[in-house]
Formats: sequence, C-alpha cells, structure tokens
Amino acid sequence: MPLNDAPLLRALAGDRPDTTPVWFMRQAGRSLPEYRDLRVGTRMLDACLTPDLAAEITLQPVRRHKVDAGIFFSDIVVPLRLAGVEVEIEPGRGPVFASPVRTAADVDRITAIDPASLDTTQIAEAVRLVVAELGDTIPLIGFAGAPFTLAAYLVEGGPSKEHLRARAMMHTDPDSWNRLAGWLARISRTFLDAQRAAGASAVQLFDSWAGSLSPADYRAFVAPHSAAAVDGIDAPVIHFGVGTGPFLADMRLDGRADAVGVDWRLPLDEAVAVLGDDVTVQGNIDPALLTAPWPVLEAHVRDVLRRGTAARAHILNLGHGVPPETDPSVLTRIVELVHEVGAESVASGAAR
Repeated sequence: MPLNDAPLLRALAGDRPDTTPVWFMRQAGRSLPEYRDLRVGTRMLDACLTPDLAAEITLQPVRRHKVDAGIFFSDIVVPLRLAGVEVEIEPGRGPVFASPVRTAADVDRITAIDPASLDTTQIAEAVRLVVAELGDTIPLIGFAGAPFTLAAYLVEGGPSKEHLRARAMMHTDPDSWNRLAGWLARISRTFLDAQRAAGASAVQLFDSWAGSLSPADYRAFVAPHSAAAVDGIDAPVIHFGVGTGPFLADMRLDGRADAVGVDWRLPLDEAVAVLGDDVTVQGNIDPALLTAPWPVLEAHVRDVLRRGTAARAHILNLGHGVPPETDPSVLTRIVELVHEVGAESVASGAAR
C-alpha cells in the first residue's frame, strides 16, 4: 500500500477510508513498560535529543498497538532548548525555566535568538530512523507546541493552572505579547519543518492550555500566531487543544487545519455542527474511561465512531493524552476493535 493510501492521510485529505484510522496522543511513553525500561537513568530532554533513543520510543507503541500512525517522541519545549533557552523537565512537575519571560526586556532578550539558527540535526536524524522502519505503510506525525502554550510556560516560568501572567501580558503589554508569540510561532515552524523535511507525513500543533482563554482573547492574541506556525506548510495539519469548545470553529485557523482535535467534553457530532462538514475531526475517547470495565469502554468507543460519521472523515484518538497508569493492553484492544468495526462495515457493504 503506497503511503498516500494510508488511512490517516486519506482521512486528512477528506476521504473516508473503510477503516477509521486510530492513534493515541502520548502513545509513545509513560504507560509502556518497555519505555520505562529504556528511560532508566536518562532525563527527558536528553532522551528527546538522542536520535536512536527518540526513534525507538516513537516506534514502541506502533509495534505494540498496531496503530495507524506514529507520533514523533519529543516535548514541546525541545525547540526552546535547541534555541539555547535554559529549561529542564522536572519529574512530577513539568517544564521549568531558569529565566521566565515577563517584561519587555525579557522579550527583547529571547526574541534576539534567530529561529532559523536552531540546530535540528538530532531531530532530523531521529525522524529519518523512524521513517525508515515505518516504511511505506505507516505515516509519522510530527508535532510542535502552539505559541500560546509555549508562552504560558515561558511567562509563568513553569506549569500553571490558570496562566494568569501570560493572560495578563496580552492586555497590559500587547506589543511584547505579540512579539513573543510571533517568535514562538517561528520557533515551532522551524521544528515542524525539520520533521517534515526528514520524512514526517503530517504534523500536529498542540495547544494544551488554550482552554484557559476567552474566545475574544483567543481570536485576538493567539489564533493569528498559531495560524502563522502552520501557514503554507507542506504537510496536512492537525490542530488540537484542550477545553476549546467555546471557540472550536476558530481552531480551524481559517482553513489551515485539515483536521481539528476535539477533547472529551463535546460529542463529535455536535463538534461537526460547529466546525462544518469540510474538515476532518480527531478524537475523542474520554481518557478516564480507559480504566472502566471493557463493556463500558467498548460502548463508548463505538459511540465515538458513530458520532464521527457526521464529519467528512474521522481519526479516532483520545480527547487528551494517555494517562501514565493506563494498562497498555486496553489501548491495543481499542485498536483491534476499531479495525474490526471497519472490517465488519466492509463485509456488510459487500453483502448488500
């Protein structure tokens, strides 16, 4: 099967393959025992920047779960590390920055770094290793953090629940905000371009913290920068955010997104009513149900598949990432179910 016929890429192009493609956000990592074994003694960012290690971690869930796409193993702050920004990922907490960016002078300092100067050699090598093993059948999705989520970490100095400083900067110093977010859009684009040039078939832009924004703030201060991060990129684009229901239509980025990820809060058919029937939807299994009894989870997955038929095409995924305590066999069983449903549909159609 030529790669262009892969179910994921067909769905992103607006086609509806016989079998709904399925992959999982955070499928590479924490829930897999083989990942934990491989990571012993290695810090997160070091693992991301070691090509053979990053490649192996990317491939582990593809081998185990038989998903329809790989997602490149990295972290949204990796391009900032490549830009020379001092950041570490503290276990149990997340990214922590030595020098938060909170003033106009701070913005001057960080934006003086040229995004084109990033050395993405290690990223490109890891992607090439992955693509070589995936071959002509399984596409690789590249990814990057969206400008707002990156800015939220930078301005706060680390993880935050409400991102008060970042949201305040938008209104108290909009010039500095826009310079920072514009720079981050170019940083993310450099990171995506490196993955695409090395063989990634599609890209996903993650805006994990966008749900903390009002629709007005998202439209004025965030959407233009997210759009700039993917504008004209030579690859299908998936755009995902958490809690974005109030401004879901804006997640299309004025047509730049080929697919919009929907979290677990909004049924897919309702999301399609907002998004329109000319965009692919991705999602939206509730991660909380991964620990439910199988009959409960199976019914939920089938309901998500049914609701996804309202869209031009559907990519099955979670409404957010795989929780670390997830039993990997549950993810494998979901993939098997989705593929079985597709096979049943084909057989039913042939019999009519």
